[in-house]
Amino acid sequence: MSEMSFILALAAALPSPSVERVIQVGETLSARINGAPVDLRIDPAGLALPLIDRAAAERAKLGHSLLAMSYAVGPQKVTGDTAVATIDLGAGPAKRRVGWSERRFAEAAEGTIGPGGLPYAMVRFRLRPGSPKERTFTLPMADQSGLMGGWGGRFALVTIGGRPMRVVLDPYHRRTLATAGAAVRIAAAHGGTMKGAAGWEEIAFGVERPVREMALAQPLAIGPFSISSLGVRTGDFGNTAALSRGGADADEVVVTAKARHEARHDRINIGSDLLDRCSSILFDNAHRQITLTCA
Repeated sequence: MSEMSFILALAAALPSPSVERVIQVGETLSARINGAPVDLRIDPAGLALPLIDRAAAERAKLGHSLLAMSYAVGPQKVTGDTAVATIDLGAGPAKRRVGWSERRFAEAAEGTIGPGGLPYAMVRFRLRPGSPKERTFTLPMADQSGLMGGWGGRFALVTIGGRPMRVVLDPYHRRTLATAGAAVRIAAAHGGTMKGAAGWEEIAFGVERPVREMALAQPLAIGPFSISSLGVRTGDFGNTAALSRGGADADEVVVTAKARHEARHDRINIGSDLLDRCSSILFDNAHRQITLTCA
């Protein structure tokens, strides 16, 4: 899924975790914000901070605050606002911060919330019926860190090139993608070669980014997945000039970052092209683990 930057000075505490919540992918939560009904799509790739569109914010009578919001999709930013509101996610009303913007995080839903924002110790997403041949794979879980803290997304962690890399589990997008910086590290460790022409893929908020395919000489193992090729977001922050072209045009334009590359921004989004093999994703917020059950 994209890199996030929120200017948040304070974060209200989440309700105490209780039991496991089981969610069918595509399910929405009928929440109430300041008493107004708002449908939130529960998204494995979503933020713990509830994100809603302007219409829902007006219905909930949200005001403006000094804590602004910006969400970066590569070099493009979606800006918005935040406000403290009374929100009920099904476990009773509580005061917490809500973000809102003109654009929807996902066009299909007026609001989105990730597993880290729900008041449950464990959140299990059901993707399809299980099968006897499935196995479980557990990966460590991390949050956004920095000022964003626990209000960001929830990531699985893998080690690539001797350093940790964040992995987003995103069944709402078909294609598995790596940011430019992540692709450089993957290519160095697994013999990556760029193939074919660039296309465009929607990332979040309706923002599309240029993507090319990268083939790997040595497959990349992430939990149950053995990845031999994936999309690369060549127009993001990072320098893909070091990647082998595999016959690309000599005058192809690549984007290089003016600022120093930060490895913590590197990310892989696992899409439904791989997650279709899995029956469930379990976010264990209490033990900070993500468990995939896959064939």
